[in-house]
Amino acid sequence: MSAELDALTVVNQLRDLAADPLNRRAIVEDQGCLPGLILFLDHPNPQVVYSALLAVRYLAECRANREKMKGELGMMLSLQNVMQKSTSPGETKLLASEIYEILQSAGKEEAEQAEAAAASCRRKAHFFLGSNNKRAKTVVLHIDGLDDSTRRSLCEEALLKIRGVISFTFQMAVKRCVVRIRSDLKAEALGTAINSTKVMTAQQVVKTEDGGERVVPFQEDAAVEVEENTDIPDYLPEEESPSQEQDKAVTRVGSITDGMGWLSTAANFLTRSFYW
Repeated sequence: MSAELDALTVVNQLRDLAADPLNRRAIVEDQGCLPGLILFLDHPNPQVVYSALLAVRYLAECRANREKMKGELGMMLSLQNVMQKSTSPGETKLLASEIYEILQSAGKEEAEQAEAAAASCRRKAHFFLGSNNKRAKTVVLHIDGLDDSTRRSLCEEALLKIRGVISFTFQMAVKRCVVRIRSDLKAEALGTAINSTKVMTAQQVVKTEDGGERVVPFQEDAAVEVEENTDIPDYLPEEESPSQEQDKAVTRVGSITDGMGWLSTAANFLTRSFYW
């Protein structure tokens, strides 16, 4: 297996482990994984860089991680390099910019953050922050047919092809997908892409005035032309972990015990293999 493919496999696994809130503190505290992710940000393969950014974005969701992440050697400089590099795709630059802003504000305006945290407890939490960023917005989809890892992979492929999709995460137990998109991208484009799989249909989850939720179907005649994203390569198929039981609903990407065992292996790889 090539070194580049090994790097992609490792960064994708770290990204999936970081998607589980229970793993985020342990990944940042590990002596090898966070420095390894920073090195991935300078990888020549743009797909490795984008996947590493997604992992860092998940880790930054944990408020307790932000000070350490901000102070980690090379973190802020690497994010700036991604933002300023002329060859970086637009979605990659935007994601790096959001992470930079989150980490840059770590330790500041604690009172406002505490107030925001209290307010967030009264509403359903989003996986991705930065909703005040005028360049991006969050769309929550309810996806009928999102029943297993195969359907999830189809959904990933469909979303990754859309120009303007920044990042996304799945809530398999409730058949939902939380998508961060550019502000000028219509939510109907996401529905069109999911419906094109022929085995899944998407509806949008919106907030009601009383703080509840309702599911709104996309109109049949509201299908829009999807502009395909050619800047970022398609993700390679990922091997399923043998520790996952495929006949059960997936509520988290990985358990804390399984994840920590893998983190040790990943840290060893990162120590041995950063030579590009």
